[in-house]
Amino acid sequence: MDKKALLKAKENYTFDDLLDILKILRAPGGCPWDAEQTHQSIRADFIEEVYEAIEGIDANDDEMMKEELGDVLLQVVFHARIADDDNRFDITDILNGICRKLIVRHPHVFGDVSVSSTEEVLDNWNTIKMQTKGQKSAKESVQSISKSLPSLMRAEKTASKLHKYDIPYATVEDIVKLSQQLDGEESIGKLLYAVTSYAKSVNADAEKCLYDQCDKVIENV
Repeated sequence: MDKKALLKAKENYTFDDLLDILKILRAPGGCPWDAEQTHQSIRADFIEEVYEAIEGIDANDDEMMKEELGDVLLQVVFHARIADDDNRFDITDILNGICRKLIVRHPHVFGDVSVSSTEEVLDNWNTIKMQTKGQKSAKESVQSISKSLPSLMRAEKTASKLHKYDIPYATVEDIVKLSQQLDGEESIGKLLYAVTSYAKSVNADAEKCLYDQCDKVIENV
């Protein structure tokens, strides 16, 4: 029985089976669509699958979470397969990288560092991250934030990182002042950043706040 028949006959599958299925789909005689995909062509699919997984988490729907997390995992394996076909890297390189990162950034578990709170854990994580990435300044730290993040999430991370360098969060007074000076896109951007920064200062998730408010507006239409 060949590999395709063996896979088709199985009742329960493993991570290795997923790797084999992607390899078959991308190989000659497989699926023409899968074979022609690139990192760029499935980029939007990756983003969509992550958001759908988040929807399952928000709904606390186990069946939806299983399905959508599977779709996210497929995207990771798909990108690994594309890279492997191009002799750039493979799934083992990805796994090695994340395992090493987790071990290095948890010295309180895999080393002799002592911590007494989750705050210390996060402080250690961020310090080690900066050291491993060679970041020595506030500017280098915020420049490392992904530009592909939704703008509110990017603003929140920027404000949080700058706060660690003693650059204060925005205040209510800042927000009021900016709201009185709205005269174009730049001033609107300043106001949105200030609101996001203030939200971080009171441990509120600006992205979720806006998400929940959208739901309320829609419900009241």
